[in-house]
Amino acid sequence: MDLVASPGAEVRAAAAGVVTFSGLVAGRPVVTVSHPGSGSPPLRTTYLPVTGTVPVGSAVAAGQVIGQLAADGRHCAARDCLHWGLLRGSRYLDPLALFGAGAARLLPLGGGGE
Repeated sequence: MDLVASPGAEVRAAAAGVVTFSGLVAGRPVVTVSHPGSGSPPLRTTYLPVTGTVPVGSAVAAGQVIGQLAADGRHCAARDCLHWGLLRGSRYLDPLALFGAGAARLLPLGGGGE
């Protein structure tokens, strides 16, 4: 899920968990939070491009600041945005499921509604 935001914006954990990764992936800063007790394998939320501010191994509460959005402009049609993901193992899931919300809706790249 992509959420438009400005570089430097605080990024908060979507749910309680443990920071299991904070570093660069393919040259972009990424933070991963694992959510123990969420099944097997446990759910993980990913946040990029985010410069982490919490050390790996730290427990975080839902809503706690875990980093700041880094300038990128490569992912969201040359705009800055937060890419927020939810995974179980290697399978991507709809991150809105964490909140019991409806399914995400994909829009066309051109934004023309086709």
